[in-house]
Order: sequence, then C-alpha cells, then structure tokens
Amino acid sequence: MRLVVARCSVDYIGRLTAHLPLATRLLLVKADGSVLVHSDGGSYKPLNWMSPPCALVETDTTWTVTNKAGEQLVITIEAVEHDSAHDLGVDPGLVKDGVEAHLQRLLAEQIQTLGDGYRLVRREYPTPIGPVDILCRDPEGLAVAIEIKRRGEIDGVEQLTRYLDLLNRDPLLAPVRGVFAAQEIKPQARTLAQDRGIACLVLDYDALRGLDNKEDRLF
Repeated sequence: MRLVVARCSVDYIGRLTAHLPLATRLLLVKADGSVLVHSDGGSYKPLNWMSPPCALVETDTTWTVTNKAGEQLVITIEAVEHDSAHDLGVDPGLVKDGVEAHLQRLLAEQIQTLGDGYRLVRREYPTPIGPVDILCRDPEGLAVAIEIKRRGEIDGVEQLTRYLDLLNRDPLLAPVRGVFAAQEIKPQARTLAQDRGIACLVLDYDALRGLDNKEDRLF
C-alpha cells in the first residue's frame, strides 16, 4: 500500500462529474490498483475513489486514474508532504465471534436446546436453492428445519419459508415445520414468522458456549 499526504484538488470525470477543491488529503494506492482519496474526517468513507481494474499514470503534478469504462479520477497535486509504500502481505480477513457458522455448530451439538427428545439429522441439509442450516427430528419424529441468523430479520423468515416450501414437497420428510433461531429477533420478523406457523428461538451465545452459569446469577 502506498500512502501519500498531499495538498491537491480532485476531479472525477465520467457518468457524472465531481470536484474537490484544493486541500490537504490522504491518497491511498492499494495493491489491487484501487485509488482512494481521504480527508481527516468523515470516518472510513473516502471522498472519492476509483475501483479496480484501473490504470494510474503519474506526472510531477498530476495523477490520472482511468478505469475500463474510460472514467477518470484526476488528482492535481500542489505539494507532497509524505510519500511511503508498505507491504502489508495477505490479510486473513475478519473473524467474527458469534457468526452464524459458530451458532449453527453449537446448536447442532446441543440440539436439546429446542427441547427434550430432539435429535439432529444433518447440518447444511441440501435443497435446490441452498442448504438449510439444521434439519432435525422432534420427539414425535417429525422433521424440523432450522434457519440460524445472528440478527433475525424479515429476510431470514422469507428464506426459511422458501426452504420449507421445497422440503414439504418431499414425501419422505413432509410435514416439515420451521424454527427461526437468532441471537436477536426483530419484532417484524417474529410477527411474520408466527403468521406463517414458524417458531422463533432466541439463542444465548454465551450459554451455548458454556460461559453463562445460571448458578452464578443473582436474578
């Protein structure tokens, strides 16, 4: 990554035009070829940028960045205060704690969270439109499809509804009922789920990991 602090003006020429007047800004040139223009405010979002694939042509006073559509980001430089390059290597990516894969694994291992007598059939049960997070059987032996989200919203209920429609066409499984499980379920999602006969389950991530000891609670 190359970091340049420069007093510059910026013009974007393409489907629309935009102009940033002369000021001191941070210019980022990333290894993927993208060029971003940042100010000292506005949080993480750049003032303007050009996404790859694009080509950067430099002179002493001008950077011209052109993408494959012919749009240009023209940076006119009055003065450079800092210019450095750094090899950051390959980034492993963000690893979130409590993501859906973790919740799925923990719930599959502790399927009794749904109640006594439940048994796991399979994680990632395949359907023509994607895998159901968990398929299990209730104490009566009936199939139950579980969709797991960190935050339960209407889109998740719609997704589970589509899965249930397909699963209930399989005579070896039908009837299949649904459970919408999440760490937090939005009121609108809960209302839609209940209207469609889908049960809702709020997951306690710490309890599933064994970090929440009920005996240590005051209330």
